[in-house]
Amino acid sequence: MTAPPTARVTAPPQAGNPSTADPDDRSTDRTSDRSTTDPGNPSTADPDDRSTARADQLLLARVSEAAGRARLGRRYATYGAPLAGPGVRGAAAVAARRLLRGGGPAGARARARLDLYERGLTVAGAGRIHVVRYDSTVVRRRRVVSRQGLARAYVLVDVDGERIVLRCGDFGDPEVWGPEIRRAVTDAQLPRALAAPAEGARLVFGPVWITRDGVGSRGAFLGGEQVRRVEVRNGSFAVRTAAGRWQVWGAVASGIPNLCVLQALAEHLAATAPHQRDDDRHDDDQRN
Repeated sequence: MTAPPTARVTAPPQAGNPSTADPDDRSTDRTSDRSTTDPGNPSTADPDDRSTARADQLLLARVSEAAGRARLGRRYATYGAPLAGPGVRGAAAVAARRLLRGGGPAGARARARLDLYERGLTVAGAGRIHVVRYDSTVVRRRRVVSRQGLARAYVLVDVDGERIVLRCGDFGDPEVWGPEIRRAVTDAQLPRALAAPAEGARLVFGPVWITRDGVGSRGAFLGGEQVRRVEVRNGSFAVRTAAGRWQVWGAVASGIPNLCVLQALAEHLAATAPHQRDDDRHDDDQRN
């Protein structure tokens, strides 16, 4: 059997560029991905390899069609199961390949894949294709049970409202696609999130909330002039204060939806608070 592909990455797209039309993108993607799945000369390749390659091509066509319907834009990265090897990586590769059981021989041989697009992602697994849009999804970071014990995972909500779990061992290079998903969700949702506090609204992120005046959780509250940044410390939500100290609140970080957006909001709140503007003016005076 040929080793499944790990990742294929091209230069990230410019968001909102109308030149990246979906139909053309799907055609381009289908051609470029075929080169990574063809097992060489069909006349000499192992029959199992040819069957797997054919299943991969059929799956790619379905993925491209689903992404086109959701208007995800251009695909710029693809991640497959980790390369087979001893220990954990080998077991993870087997687990990922099993995600697409069912659907006949082709479905049983097609390999699980994660595809990143301009405006969302697709996950092919368990005989299905899930579509996620960055501007509407909810993402949580959790630890889930796997064959190797506890594993880090991302739990997202797809366009149908269904939760999907992306374990870091299911696809290669999780240290790349994990932060990229968080960045893309933040970029897509932050403009709308910034507008709400500016209009006097309260944004709720599970047990934590934020307004234009500050950040709070249950009985705790810190005004914007006291907030420097928010982070996850030992699994809990923590706020760094103007005094340089950390206030660790009881909110468990894994229960906070879109923590990445909340962090960006808190950074904006800290940067626009009166104390920060005064500090900036003082720095300018010192330089002059």
